[in-house]
Amino acid sequence: MLLKVRAITETLPPLTQHEAIDPNRRSRHETRRVEVFDAVPGLFKTQWNGLIKRVVRVTRSTLIRRTKDGLWDRREEVSFYLCSAAISAEKSAGAIRSHWGVENRNHYVRDVAMQEDASRIRTNPGIFARARSFALNILRINGEENIANALWCNALDINRVFDYRLK
Repeated sequence: MLLKVRAITETLPPLTQHEAIDPNRRSRHETRRVEVFDAVPGLFKTQWNGLIKRVVRVTRSTLIRRTKDGLWDRREEVSFYLCSAAISAEKSAGAIRSHWGVENRNHYVRDVAMQEDASRIRTNPGIFARARSFALNILRINGEENIANALWCNALDINRVFDYRLK
């Protein structure tokens, strides 16, 4: 399938394209080029005919500043996404970008603040993962933005926990 997707992006012109630049943030400068291709001609005689309408190619070019000498290293990567709807490059760029919001607001917080990766639970770890997600949801509903700080304050004063409301 990947070979067919690459062939589509290499032989057909993009229907729409969008370029976004993240300025120098945390010693990184990233440029994302999003191109949307019509998938129908390339997948005509396959099992995917009619199911996939667009192929989205995202080319990321990132400059990362080295702290030792202040020089920049370049990193390039290409990602492919398949879409069942006719979508523009700008909308697909927004959808792909917002997907990472889930990673940053949920999984990263569970990994770092709640130390989920350091957990030694081997029997039914899913139960505790759900408990962590439940606790995170309660904290977020009650307006907590800094989860690590909220957990610390709740550990010092148990009465804070009883003041939370399930809205």
